[in-house]
Amino acid sequence: MEEAEDVRRGRGAALDMALREDLDLFSIGDLEERIELLEAEIARCRAQIGRKAAGREAADALFRKPTD
Repeated sequence: MEEAEDVRRGRGAALDMALREDLDLFSIGDLEERIELLEAEIARCRAQIGRKAAGREAADALFRKPTD
């Protein structure tokens, strides 16, 4: 049942919940670990953007009208 709830939450819901957490409850080590995880997620997102941009460029090149 828990898996079905995750699907219904929608994209970005977990990130939204993480952004609302009270950081006062975290130790310095916990905060440093959180930063590392967030930086890894940023890198993952940037890599995905690069892959999508490359795919878009390839599609544009394929369907571009030849110029004379």
